[in-house]
Amino acid sequence: MAIYPLLQFPDPLLNRPGKTVTVFDENLKEIVSNMFETHYAQENCAALAATQLGIEMKITVIDFSDMKNQPLCLINPEIIEKSGSHQEEEGCMSVSGVSAKITRASRIKIKYQDITGQEQQMSAEGFMAKCIQHEIDHLNGVLYLERLNHLKRKMLEMKILKLKIKKKS
Repeated sequence: MAIYPLLQFPDPLLNRPGKTVTVFDENLKEIVSNMFETHYAQENCAALAATQLGIEMKITVIDFSDMKNQPLCLINPEIIEKSGSHQEEEGCMSVSGVSAKITRASRIKIKYQDITGQEQQMSAEGFMAKCIQHEIDHLNGVLYLERLNHLKRKMLEMKILKLKIKKKS
């Protein structure tokens, strides 16, 4: 097992979409296992996308349970239905130190493949729906910052830059 390094904004790899997974083998199982290990090693982490780790695959791992004992792996996830609208504060492990209110669907239905390649569907609402939408954005090369208006995004980018400068000194 290994812990992967987490890419940090403004790394251009964060804007590279993942590729569809077509091979469901032992190598994939090892990647997913390492992704969960990386996820659990982070503080206050609800989920991680493979693209945040420099892995160009459409895989996300999710577990925001208190005991970290409810792992969910979504491979090639796609939203097939969405309804409602909800605005909530959102942050990201790859955009440290800042957060912003983002509008997302309050209920979604997705299709995805599990670790064996079997097609699955699930519905989600509330925090799980927000989490899945955030992760699917990552897999498509989109950071939550890109969902903000230009002024708010520039303000957060300046704050991120100041935090990085402060951290170096």
